Amino acid sequence: MKLSKMHIKTLREVPNEAEIASHILLLRTGMIRKLVSGVYGFMPLGWRSVRKIEDIVRQEMDNTGAQEIHMSAVQPAELWQESGRWFAYGPELWRLKDRGGRDFCLGPTHEEIFTDIVRNDVSSYRQLPMNLYQIQTKYRDEARPRFGLMRSREFIMKDAYSFDKDFEGLDESYRIMYEAYERIFTRCGLTFRPVEADTGAIGGSNSHEFTALSEVGESEIAYCESCDMAATVERAECKDAAPSPDGEEMLPLEEVYTPGTKTIEEVAGFLGLPQEKTIKALLFVTFDDEGKENGYVTAFVRGDRELNMIKLVNALGIPEHAIAFADEEKMHQATGCVGGFTGPIGLHDCKIVVDSELVGLKNLCAGACKLDHHIKNVNYGRDYTGDIVKDIKTLKVGDPCPVCGAPIKHTRGIEVGQVFKLGTKYSSSMGAVYKDENQKEQLIVMGCYGIGVTRTLAAIVEQHHDDDGIIWPISVAPYHAIVTLVNVKDEEQTKVAEQIYETLQKSGVEALLDDRNERPGVKFKDADLLGIPIRITVGKRAPEGIVEYKLRRDAEKSEKTVEEAIADAISLVNAEGYGM
Repeated sequence: MKLSKMHIKTLREVPNEAEIASHILLLRTGMIRKLVSGVYGFMPLGWRSVRKIEDIVRQEMDNTGAQEIHMSAVQPAELWQESGRWFAYGPELWRLKDRGGRDFCLGPTHEEIFTDIVRNDVSSYRQLPMNLYQIQTKYRDEARPRFGLMRSREFIMKDAYSFDKDFEGLDESYRIMYEAYERIFTRCGLTFRPVEADTGAIGGSNSHEFTALSEVGESEIAYCESCDMAATVERAECKDAAPSPDGEEMLPLEEVYTPGTKTIEEVAGFLGLPQEKTIKALLFVTFDDEGKENGYVTAFVRGDRELNMIKLVNALGIPEHAIAFADEEKMHQATGCVGGFTGPIGLHDCKIVVDSELVGLKNLCAGACKLDHHIKNVNYGRDYTGDIVKDIKTLKVGDPCPVCGAPIKHTRGIEVGQVFKLGTKYSSSMGAVYKDENQKEQLIVMGCYGIGVTRTLAAIVEQHHDDDGIIWPISVAPYHAIVTLVNVKDEEQTKVAEQIYETLQKSGVEALLDDRNERPGVKFKDADLLGIPIRITVGKRAPEGIVEYKLRRDAEKSEKTVEEAIADAISLVNAEGYGM
């Protein structure tokens, strides 16, 4: 493609709304175009890279035996109501009505649709296992879309769904997809890590998130360098502190006056206690399917711990959007809590969730449910109990690894894919069954597997850029090489540039020819900004058959003969162009 004929508009200035490198560079290169907040279109160069990512995904999915289909983004509410997710998915579900008043949604994911297909089409065990997938536009009504393609309201996703006779079959399907994902992200040039993850609104028993390592990522990962433990902080289990010694006696309760000490730091300092000898209370209100208040919850963790909200909602068995921090005065009237001085003794009409660690600890200090007062020597079992006792704390940096006990570290990453063992979550609610060898009906066992195609594009840019622009891996670059013609009015330079361009094209190297009537400096800056992997510059030594050869990822450049430059470009593309 000749740049003089291409629809392209690069920007010299950083767009005001862009905060991270991928958002800045994709806008500056003109690869994406903002329509409204969280909604982007793709211009020629950007769309070529999207299609290359899709091609890699397709090749690897097809190689596993998965079959591609394409379903509508518009989904009837009845299927979501049947699965129980019409409410559970929350406000991100983009709902709409047709002119007849019938409810629909724009699909954020397609578990219900694919389950409906299989329950209608599959009747016998002989038809299983099966894996169906699609690459399609998805919609989520994000409250705060940001970071360009990282958190948008419209995005392209590959979603696949496996259907097996039993859980052993699911384990095998899951393994096959897991390994396919490793190949996909490797071919895309990403540095990534699979980590255990929460299943969220998708549901199921087990999940792994494929995370492209990046400081701007929204996923926080807890990992151990001494063993293989790695999980999102939302999912990471915590190792409870050692319980108090069996010989330690439970001391009598003692109410103490603690004026103005609303925080753990303040009360611990006032009483001269370590923070791990205190109990922290957090107050919440829950909501029903219609958004009406549905009761109060108080969660208790050790004073030096942080509450993990995902673990809390999982313990309560409610979706994330069905809980919020309570109005302290309203909750006081209903339950007897006192903001800043709430403890587990004296609460009423309130669900109490206790972190598992507190059960084994003795003689702790908690709020007295009385203004400016705390109670010392509070003990689980003797003085209070919980309606739910679960691990609801966050695994922090330096905490012991729940597997081997070594200190935990944290890093950040971008979620580019996730795989789930759904089990019978959807088949049981939607009646997806098959007949086994004895003609008995059995529930189909499912898995689902998603890749954010457009988010993967952004993640690649985050990991592959410098101050001058993008540095595309060859496998996903919009074009492999750019031939930069220094002087378009020089006939000899033009002849050599077009010769190189045409030879590369015929040899399977996707090439651009920068034949614009621009200064060389502008062309060089644009080539670096666009991130084309190979640049061949045709300048004043063209009559001698000498050109400049430079790889975008390297600082150095060299002079080569025309034949050498062409041969090296072809060799590099053949070696790296498919990301193998």
